[in-house]
Amino acid sequence: MSGNRSVRTHYRTCNLCEAMCGIAIELDGSEILTITGDKNDPLSRGYICPKAVALQDIYHDPDRLKRPLRRTSDGWQPMEWDAAFDEVAARLLEIQRQHGRDAVAIYQGNPTVHSSGTMLFAPAFFRALGTRNRFSATSVDQLPHHFASYFMFGHQLLIPVPDVDRTHFLLVLGANPLVSNGSLMTAPGMRRRLRELRQRGGKLVVVDPRRTPTAQVADEHLFIRPGTDALFLLALLHTLYEQDLVNLGPVADLCVGQERIEALVAEFAPEQVASRTGIEVEAIRRTAVAFASAPSAVCYGRVGVSTQAYGALCHWLINLLNALTGNLDRPGGAMFAAPAIETVDRRGAGHYCRYSSRVRGAPEFGGELPVSTLAEEILTEGDGKIRALVTSAGNPVLSTPNGTQLERALSGLDFMVSIDIYLNETTRHADIILPPTTGLETDHYDLIFHTLAVHNTAKYSSALFEPAPDARHDWQIFRQLRKRIEAGAPPKRLGSRLRQACLDRLGPERLLDLGLRLGPYGVWRGRRFSPRGLSLRKLRRHPQGIDLGPLRPCLPGRLFTADGRVHLAPAVLVDDLQRLRAKSSPAVPFDPPLSLIGRRQLRSNNSWMHNSLRLVKGKDACTLLMHPADASVRSIRDGETVEVSSRVGRINIAVELSTDMMPGVVSIPHGWGHGRPGVELQTAHAHAGVSINDLTDDQRVDTLCGNAAFSGEPVTVRGKRPPAAPLVT
Repeated sequence: MSGNRSVRTHYRTCNLCEAMCGIAIELDGSEILTITGDKNDPLSRGYICPKAVALQDIYHDPDRLKRPLRRTSDGWQPMEWDAAFDEVAARLLEIQRQHGRDAVAIYQGNPTVHSSGTMLFAPAFFRALGTRNRFSATSVDQLPHHFASYFMFGHQLLIPVPDVDRTHFLLVLGANPLVSNGSLMTAPGMRRRLRELRQRGGKLVVVDPRRTPTAQVADEHLFIRPGTDALFLLALLHTLYEQDLVNLGPVADLCVGQERIEALVAEFAPEQVASRTGIEVEAIRRTAVAFASAPSAVCYGRVGVSTQAYGALCHWLINLLNALTGNLDRPGGAMFAAPAIETVDRRGAGHYCRYSSRVRGAPEFGGELPVSTLAEEILTEGDGKIRALVTSAGNPVLSTPNGTQLERALSGLDFMVSIDIYLNETTRHADIILPPTTGLETDHYDLIFHTLAVHNTAKYSSALFEPAPDARHDWQIFRQLRKRIEAGAPPKRLGSRLRQACLDRLGPERLLDLGLRLGPYGVWRGRRFSPRGLSLRKLRRHPQGIDLGPLRPCLPGRLFTADGRVHLAPAVLVDDLQRLRAKSSPAVPFDPPLSLIGRRQLRSNNSWMHNSLRLVKGKDACTLLMHPADASVRSIRDGETVEVSSRVGRINIAVELSTDMMPGVVSIPHGWGHGRPGVELQTAHAHAGVSINDLTDDQRVDTLCGNAAFSGEPVTVRGKRPPAAPLVT
């Protein structure tokens, strides 16, 4: 400190991705001097990625919306908040009166779970609308995880977490945790965690069609053809039985259905699947034996195995592999976090196929329909057609399959409202945009990611800056919309009205405090009073977070199945094996074209981060990765712009040749494509890139659960020069 400078440090959790990194923000008055990793954060221990530094860019972004906007024939015009709330509610209610409740649809993007205000107050607004047409990013990303957990453990949020800090064998499928710092596995600082794995004599094996940064530091990397992970996992299970390596360990008395598994996997010997997967027989057997023989082991699969035609099967088989080797609910294996605020309860356990989408008949899961069906539900005439849409913190034009078709659908809606801070590729179609405060203006507590963390902690972050007087928090926007919808709709039951009155009276801080006090570490634990227990006041006194200890065994206490058992062979998943058999039979021709996969980038998570110059500057990040052999037969040179086409569209993109790609597989990152007209994102527009979802097919889904099957999209790549003539010998 020097002169008249008054430097202070503000501690908080970065909310830009799932990692929950603790950061220290040094300020001089209201000027941010530095953003660094907080070494005293019990989860991240000083780790920070480039995205966290961009928190200040989002706060100061001149393109960020701060007042409601209405689209008019003369362009966008500002509105007063009350007028905007009144108009939105009136338009939505009128459409529902004329066409029924399901004429209004809802889409929530993944930043929803990064905001406790939205998590606490949006559900009441959506319930007030009463529509069945609810969609979210869940069905383009993680639905198979929830599906497998619901049928095996009885709850859609009871997702096993790899105990990476104590395991001796980490098997990673279709994930890149060195870049993502975990996804549905909150694990900031993965490079350090993997280094510690090696120091205790452990091993890392990565199975992926690309030699990702995680694969580059692995003890072994196995290339696998996109969409064949289920076959690989079945062959691992086959090997366990073949070599008498099955041992359920601590959960043996809790499991039902084990007697069926050996017969189910009998036909999937490594010799039967090797040619399909591209993984040699010896490598499959070696991996299975090493996994089962390790002192502790855990298999972790993420986006690459979720976003394929057999995503639900994959996550069931991953859970089976962990269970059948004695690595379920034990240190170093697949465990369940114990968050300070309990999010896993009976009310949110989930349900499946209570109803289906109107056009395609796709199944509902947990009260949501697959977002792959959204465009067709708008475009297809008839009773039940979607005529109005509410989007919250989402950009589905860039993040859902066949974005071009969705654009066309959005332009034909009778009414659309977006709760968002940007005028982006999706919200440009809205009639009204309601922008909430964001990031540094908000208090923050991670309700979901503590449930998925590899170590139990609790942390509350107070707002760094006061919001402008005419700004509104997300929870205030949802509360005002809900009140107006309820005022114009038939009266709710007394119990529902009382719950809403309590919600309004408490507000987010008191709700969080109540959750902490009643939680497993709280002041009130069961019926006992614990003066040293957690409360919001205590977390405020510890702004760098509180360490609640490592993951610990919790079964059967956390199970929500009717019989209190782990169901190893749920009928709905067992039956789906027949679909896999039919597609992978030796009688089915197997001569695939180029297969397209996505890729995660350290400086990118959601499309709205591309308006930060520090995150997009430098070398072009939106390129087509391609193996040199695939380029050679097409006479394509490094850096050349090529045309990539699929059933639904075509794009032009620069090629980046790389032996990190498996031959026959190409890769484009997600979230780009900012060159569309009407988008008011100056930096993003200058680094526009192209959208991978102008190529992905809305008809390619996991038909069991409805998740989009992005991975392995068949594509054609053409250069400007004619292909070289084949050699004649």
